Amino acid sequence: MPTLYVARSKSLSEWAGDVGLTQHVFKVGVAATSGKEAVKTLNDERVAGQDDWALLQEKDAGALTEEQALARLAAKEKTVDPALYPRLKGESGVIKVKPANVENYIIVKRALANEESLAVKVTNAEIAAYLIENALR
Repeated sequence: MPTLYVARSKSLSEWAGDVGLTQHVFKVGVAATSGKEAVKTLNDERVAGQDDWALLQEKDAGALTEEQALARLAAKEKTVDPALYPRLKGESGVIKVKPANVENYIIVKRALANEESLAVKVTNAEIAAYLIENALR
């Protein structure tokens, strides 16, 4: 069963912050196996020149392909063009996330659920959930 996963590399995030992208960059992909095995492959192959990838979240992708997932995410967030950044080494699926978009998403979700506290501090786990939710829509 295909698995949609979101992974993060601390080193890549630091580099992205240094070059002016943002430190909120994540790798989104669909793997034929589990997310853990996909992240192990990312580390073994040193995707984007990094070997410190960590799995943030995974979910069953159903019939969703990686191309479909990335196209859906591109409607909400900016996909980093690997041709512009040689350090990415041609790797697609690197998404630049604006924390304000995630915050707005969480506030609206909580307001619709009639939760009292609407205060939000965006974490990597919440960003991963946001990416998965939007990729599956």
